[in-house]
Amino acid sequence: MFPLTEDKFLLDFLGKTLLERQVRLAKRAGFNSFVIVVNPANRARVEEVAGRLERAKFEIVVQHRPAGMAGAVERAARFLDSETMIVNPNDIFDVQAYELLKRARDAGGAVSYLLGHRSESYFPGGYLVTDRRGLLKRIVEKPGEGNEPSSLVNLVVHLHTDPEKLVHAIRRQPSDEDAYERAVNAMASTEEVKVIRYDGPWTAIKYPWHVLDAVRYFLNKEPPRISPRACVSPSAAIDGAVTIAAGARVRENAVVRGPAYIGRNAVIGNNCLVRDYSHIGDDCVIGFSTEIKGSYIGRRCGTHMNYLGDSVIGDDCNFGAGTITANWRFDEKNVSVMINGKAVDTGREKFGAVIGNGCRTGVNASIMPGVKIGPDAQIGPGVGVTTDVAQGERRLTGRKPYRRQN
Repeated sequence: MFPLTEDKFLLDFLGKTLLERQVRLAKRAGFNSFVIVVNPANRARVEEVAGRLERAKFEIVVQHRPAGMAGAVERAARFLDSETMIVNPNDIFDVQAYELLKRARDAGGAVSYLLGHRSESYFPGGYLVTDRRGLLKRIVEKPGEGNEPSSLVNLVVHLHTDPEKLVHAIRRQPSDEDAYERAVNAMASTEEVKVIRYDGPWTAIKYPWHVLDAVRYFLNKEPPRISPRACVSPSAAIDGAVTIAAGARVRENAVVRGPAYIGRNAVIGNNCLVRDYSHIGDDCVIGFSTEIKGSYIGRRCGTHMNYLGDSVIGDDCNFGAGTITANWRFDEKNVSVMINGKAVDTGREKFGAVIGNGCRTGVNASIMPGVKIGPDAQIGPGVGVTTDVAQGERRLTGRKPYRRQN
């Protein structure tokens, strides 16, 4: 996810963190007792979010060192004394997912129930291999594109009727990233583990551009609302499904074309254009004559005469007048992003930049498609950014050699 440094489940969507949304969804399905596994860095933030959720019991468990899902389950083991649902909060799905698992559990016969989603394209996660009865044979983690053993992607929404057996199986595995999956495979070799197919909506936040998929999902799902405490100029145009939060101001001659979200106390300045599937965070100032198209903008960002297209931008960024993010390649190929030294196809013909927290650009800076700019970086006036920018880097001239991202 670099240069985005916020934990994915703490990203804000339409005024609520993903964690809040996940808990509320589980409560709709009848769950009221939650164990959240955190790390020392995000514990305070998670406790703050949990404190806003009423009528639910929370236990916060700290995992001091990264040890994958297996390590998380082990840390939470003392609280898992009855049927347990294990959920990855970075996956977005419908309440139907819980209901399918509960109905399968009621029918009985298996020690565990896993959710599988049929995918026509490769997903860099786990795949489920089943027999003709729908019983799990094995989970195959990240097989690589072209090597998929099935079309069923493993959604980490798993119901374990006997979590003690799961913990015991985990403790018999070498401790690494895939220990949880190997433990479930071991259980499936001696007992029935049932795979339940889920055909409902699903969005997984795996890479930064998936944040835009999440924005689209929530904007399509939630009814639009303009707060009575928002101020919209009579000469501004609000077109389509637009949500404007309390304290926001939309100035004269601005146009907000939905679906779109304007956060608390944000300002949409004169002659601005905010276009479909844009998400403007709290306390942003979208200054005079800026166009925002299909982008996620974090909190407390400032713009002035900019174009930000199909981009994902963190908090506390400021863009000098004339800064633009290009979002389309001349050769019309999909935009790729460099991840760990390899070009990863976003699957998008149009994609702009990924910009971390606290970045600054000078006037007339130009940022090419698929470029990542690390937190607290500075881009000088008139600089054309064609390659990724490291955290804290000062790219003050355009002399960095061009590297085509295939």
